[in-house]
Amino acid sequence: MKDVIIIGSGVIGSGIARELSRYSADIVVLEKGDDVSVGTSKANSGIVHAGFDAVPGSNKAKYNVAGNKMFDELSKTLDFPFRRNGSMVLCFDSADIGALQQLYDKGVANGVEKLSVITGEEARKIEPHLSDKVVACLLAETGGIVSPYELNIAYAENAAVNGVKFEFCKKVTNVSKKDGTFEVTCADGSVYHGRTVINCAGVHADEINNMVCPEKMHIVARKGDYILMDKTAGYLADHTLFQLPTKMGKGVLVTPTTHGNILIGPTAVDVEDKDNVSTSLEQLNIVFDKASLTVPELSRRTIITQFSGLRAHEDCDDFIIGESSVEGFYNVAGIESPGLSASPAIATEIAGQVATKLQLKLNSHFTETRKGIPHFATMSNTERQKLIDSNPLYGKIVCRCEMVTEGEIVSAIRRPVGAKDLDGIKRRTRAGMGRCQAGFCTARVMQILARELGEDMADVTKCGGESFIVEGRTK
Repeated sequence: MKDVIIIGSGVIGSGIARELSRYSADIVVLEKGDDVSVGTSKANSGIVHAGFDAVPGSNKAKYNVAGNKMFDELSKTLDFPFRRNGSMVLCFDSADIGALQQLYDKGVANGVEKLSVITGEEARKIEPHLSDKVVACLLAETGGIVSPYELNIAYAENAAVNGVKFEFCKKVTNVSKKDGTFEVTCADGSVYHGRTVINCAGVHADEINNMVCPEKMHIVARKGDYILMDKTAGYLADHTLFQLPTKMGKGVLVTPTTHGNILIGPTAVDVEDKDNVSTSLEQLNIVFDKASLTVPELSRRTIITQFSGLRAHEDCDDFIIGESSVEGFYNVAGIESPGLSASPAIATEIAGQVATKLQLKLNSHFTETRKGIPHFATMSNTERQKLIDSNPLYGKIVCRCEMVTEGEIVSAIRRPVGAKDLDGIKRRTRAGMGRCQAGFCTARVMQILARELGEDMADVTKCGGESFIVEGRTK
């Protein structure tokens, strides 16, 4: 009998698991994929929103503003990339300045600090590569950027160290409650029993809710295409640059990433298939054309990859957070933008509710801090030599583009909730995220994975399931 069963190991599920590990409890996280952060949490803008866009009084506004304030300390405690770079909402027509002012007023109502409306000339002094057509701008100094999958992994690792169990390839097919106990059945036939269930299933959260709750949900998967540019384009923007929505539609953003790339996107297209993360030439062209209105110097020559992500849009257009009408069943659903920004506050809130419900006692052995994998690329030569002296594997470069060593890759596999496939290595070390997009390092990373996991290279996958890289040996 588990005290808590969490369904989904995205940033919300893993965050709640970590916060609940502060208490003495038997907690399991069930994830249908073979790793954490394989859904929405790995494919989004990586933006920590200031909180000026959400409707005042909504859950989105409440948890966004609260979560934003938690990132500075949390990034130090759990050692993941975060930078408070600030954001700007750009106005291209003087007739729309009133709408910009309304956005400012909304931010003030939400409790957002350090907001100001400035002229286009003032904006270009801050961001010199902005379009000459920008006439005004809302500057939000508290906006930030984060590596979303590294935040997710940090949460999961710390939760695991503190006793939380993560079970992978566990697609939930049924949830029921009988005699005060929940029964959760998975596609592989495994069954879990628990006192409480927390639904963090992302775009599938409505399906989980509807298995057990009389109040039904309906979630639409809203797909957004993105373009990632090389670090050579990193000089084009320092702030996160939004476009003010107009009668012509909502624009796309241009933002730096925490690792120095430029990211542009997303589009917004509702799709029936909740696992459809394909990209399309039409949508990618829309992304590039709209982003070029913000920064005309963007060049297709610097594009290194494209991807898409799915947002969970619930019909009520707000986060659904808290205990449902079925006692002990908690929903964290409809988590679309600004869900990443809100995640620390949501995790703290739900963990507190469940701990109170179950009358949990504090975990006297709780370890609050977590140290990430040392990144060879960002070290001084003195630091590098010291690391190589302690472990010679850090002297062997595997990924040339991102200067990732064998020591980092081995660490990514051996750590709590370790990597099992190429994408898992990529998210933890950046091996394969550079200009050549794994063209050089794939074979070597496969060799290391096979060796460390005790597998044949033919069993190594890109992202679990049937995503095998090779079919067999030729010699």
